Amino acid sequence: MVIKDKNKKNKLVVILGPTATGKTKLAVFLARKFKGEIVSADSRQVYKGMDIGTGKDLAEYKINVGTGFKPVRIPYHLIDVVKPNTDFNLAKFKKLAEKAIQDIHARGKVPFLVGGTGLYISALVENYQIPKVAPDKKIRRKIEKMKKQEKVKMLKKLDPMAVSLIDIENPRRLNRALEICLAGHKFSQKKKNKPLFNALQLGITFPKDILDKRIDERVDKRIKQGMVKEVQNLYRTGVSWKRLNDFGLEYRFISRYLRGKYSKDETVSLLKTAIHQFAKRQMTWFKPDKSIHWIKNKKQAERLVNNFLKR
Repeated sequence: MVIKDKNKKNKLVVILGPTATGKTKLAVFLARKFKGEIVSADSRQVYKGMDIGTGKDLAEYKINVGTGFKPVRIPYHLIDVVKPNTDFNLAKFKKLAEKAIQDIHARGKVPFLVGGTGLYISALVENYQIPKVAPDKKIRRKIEKMKKQEKVKMLKKLDPMAVSLIDIENPRRLNRALEICLAGHKFSQKKKNKPLFNALQLGITFPKDILDKRIDERVDKRIKQGMVKEVQNLYRTGVSWKRLNDFGLEYRFISRYLRGKYSKDETVSLLKTAIHQFAKRQMTWFKPDKSIHWIKNKKQAERLVNNFLKR
């Protein structure tokens, strides 16, 4: 399906929701149906070599179309973009995602933005004016001298919403949110410009008990797939324990297991709990957005996309 109406903003379909809800699978189905390409909105899938822990599931981008035919590969963007030791942030994501979407439009295809990183999605859909808060050595020295509890307390005072949105166990993100606040901005509040795209946002989620079960099953599956070995390989190739800790979730807990801080059973249990909490933070970000259509099944999603592209 080619978008031909030049009087309308370029169209963008967004598939969002918490982790372990099947966003990629749905996006691939819709991209196949509507001649689309996928742009990842995942803050960790940009890194090379971080495949199992980030759930890239690259095999899902191939679709078998029948006996005797080669599988159809759905093109994807913003996956495996930089090395793990390279800094990647919201501003870089927004720039690359805009370029990818414009390129997809130029080829007459439909872009599908897919992921669970709410800040990345909102920045693109609502066209955030990202404040250029340059690193401030004086502020950073002050933050680095503080204990974690002091940082959280200060952030709660300066920007209460930020505490529920970020992973406060991630020193890098906690420090950066606090740095932005101390520089006179609010991490949770972003200035918005005129939208660049006409977006349809489709959300997928499940009741908490079902979602927690899906998360637990996926953690077990990834352990069997070799997630521990993946983290070992990253460390052996020069990714520090501190950097792995900063990546959060799978990389944080498995790196601690490899250093003997937890047993394997403790690691799996703590990781599952942390991902349950992460999914809750994702929904905290998405819930206030009334423009999101929370879908119940694939058929409903297909109908909404079809009507959106025809409008």
